[in-house]
Amino acid sequence: MYMYYQGVKKIILPRPAPKVSGTLKSNNQFGEMDPILQRIYLSRGVRHLDELNRGLSVLPSPWLLSGMEKMVAALIIALEQQQRVTIVADFDADGATSCVVALKGLRLLGLKQVDFIVPNRFEYGYGLTPEIVELAKLQHPDVIITVDNGISSIEGVLAAKSLGIKVLLTDHHLPGTELPDADAIVNPNLPGDTFPSRHLAGVGVIFYVLMA
Repeated sequence: MYMYYQGVKKIILPRPAPKVSGTLKSNNQFGEMDPILQRIYLSRGVRHLDELNRGLSVLPSPWLLSGMEKMVAALIIALEQQQRVTIVADFDADGATSCVVALKGLRLLGLKQVDFIVPNRFEYGYGLTPEIVELAKLQHPDVIITVDNGISSIEGVLAAKSLGIKVLLTDHHLPGTELPDADAIVNPNLPGDTFPSRHLAGVGVIFYVLMA
């Protein structure tokens, strides 16, 4: 749709639909799909009905994410020993939802001592900074789990480990040339990762960790 002014009267006219060659087909079942939806799906690279299936049964295996074995092993120890865990989240929408999923998921799995920090990045910086580690230290964690951040937190991870705190990173941002010396890292954008989608949000990464 687009709008232009004619005097003081607003006139709304439909935008001409672009011509799109081809139709979305799978087992000859998509002939009745609305043409607008077909154009949207085609423009996003969707060519088969199977690609629109969002059921749990067709989700990729979480074990395709590199680092998942170390991540799960560390979380199992935290659960068995009932270690104190602090979630460090980013403060945007992805970070907030990641934090909620991590808290609820770990508590459902049986973790009893789990808390969180959503720091003000203008005061403490972005990611797991040494300043945020000092803030997290007040909760006396055995383990820090980052959600939607941490892949560039070289100094913060070193600060945490110098205090004897285990660090588990879950993130989706692009890594730099050097990775933090964390105890485990799960990020679909790590070099050599075989997960079929590198476009997971941070909340998707922690969701797959909890699945595993």
